[in-house]
Amino acid sequence: MEAILALENGRIFRGAAFGARQAGGGEVVFNTSMTGYQEIFTDPSYAGQMVCLTNPQIGNYGANALDDEAARPYIEGLIVRDFSPIASNWRSQELAETYLRRHGIPGIAGIDTRALVRHLRDHGVQRGVIATSGAAEEAVARARALPKIDGADLAQGVSTASPYDWREGLVALGPPLARPAPPSPSLRVVAYDFGIKRNILRQLTEKGCEVTVVPATTSAEDALALRPDGVFLSNGPGDPAPCTYAQAAIRRLAGRVPIFGICLGHQLIGLALGGKTYKLKFGHHGGNHPVRRLATGKVEITAHNHNFAVDADSLPAGEVEATHVDLNDQTLEGMRHRSYPLFSVQYHPEAAPGPHDSHYLFDEFVALMRERKRT
Repeated sequence: MEAILALENGRIFRGAAFGARQAGGGEVVFNTSMTGYQEIFTDPSYAGQMVCLTNPQIGNYGANALDDEAARPYIEGLIVRDFSPIASNWRSQELAETYLRRHGIPGIAGIDTRALVRHLRDHGVQRGVIATSGAAEEAVARARALPKIDGADLAQGVSTASPYDWREGLVALGPPLARPAPPSPSLRVVAYDFGIKRNILRQLTEKGCEVTVVPATTSAEDALALRPDGVFLSNGPGDPAPCTYAQAAIRRLAGRVPIFGICLGHQLIGLALGGKTYKLKFGHHGGNHPVRRLATGKVEITAHNHNFAVDADSLPAGEVEATHVDLNDQTLEGMRHRSYPLFSVQYHPEAAPGPHDSHYLFDEFVALMRERKRT
C-alpha cells in the first residue's frame, strides 16, 4: 500500500506502508543508532514523535519481550529505507512488523532517509504525518495542526500512576537467555518516573539497589518518607520547563539525599538550580555521540535521545560545575553540584541501545550513597 510522509513545511516523501494501517503524526526526528530499534520503539522519551532510523535496514532481527524498555512502544510512527519482512535471529519471538501492527504503530518504508535527515538538519525538526489516503495537501494541513512539543508537559502522560518496586536485574545473553538473580540490595533508591527506561532500573538493581519507582508528581516529602539512600531522576519526553512540580521537588531534595539525574532528569536539575533550557534545532538521537569527560579528558561514545538542553552559561558557576560536553556541538552533557551530592548527565549511560562507556556513572551514584550512609 502506498503511503506518504508529509511535513509541516510542505515537503512530501512517498513510499510504502507497513505496520499498522492507520495514520500517524508527531514531531519527526532521526536516530543514527546501528542496532536497538525495539528499544527505540519503546523508549517513553519518544512520546509525541515519529522516528526516522538512518540504518538502511530495520526489522531484520525481529522483536522479543526482553528488549522492551517500557510496557509498550511510544513512537507515533516509524520511517525507514528498507523494512525487512523476515526475522533472522535466534532471540526473535515475532516479526518486527507484527510487533508494530499489534501495538498500532504505522510505518513508511522505501523513502530516501538520507534526504529526509538532510532536510531536518537544514530546516530543524518538523511536525509530520504518515498517511495512506487523502491528498498530500490534506496531510500537510494535518501536520501543521499537530500540537508542538515546545511548552508541553508530556512526562505526566507516560509516568506510572502509582508507586511500584523493581527487582529485576540485567539479562545474561546466551544462548540460552537467562536472567541471573541480582545481588542482595544494600541501598534503597527512590526513582522518579518521568518516562523511565527499564534498563536504568536494571542497572540500579544490578548495583545492589532496592528500587521503588514513584510517579512524576511525587512530592519531596513523600519521597523522603520512603527513607531512600538516594533519589534518581529519570529520562522522559517533552519540554522540561512546564514540569514545575518536579523542579520544586528537586529543590527540596537537594542537599538532603544523593541525587542522580539522566536526560530529562538532568534538564529538570538545571532548571531547579536556577538555569535555563532551550530546544535544539534537530536534537541528539543515536548511539554514537562523542562526549568529553572534562575531569580526565577521556572521550566516551554515548547514547543520546534529547531535544532540549541546559544552557551552561545560565547556571550559577559558583554552585554548579560542568563535567561533560558534547564534541559535536558543545552541548552541556553533564554537571555536578559543588556542595551537594548531586550530579546528572544529558545522555544515556544505561545504553539501551548504545555503548557501555558510561556505565561507571551508576557506580559513582552508589559510591555517593554509601559515603553519605557512613557519615
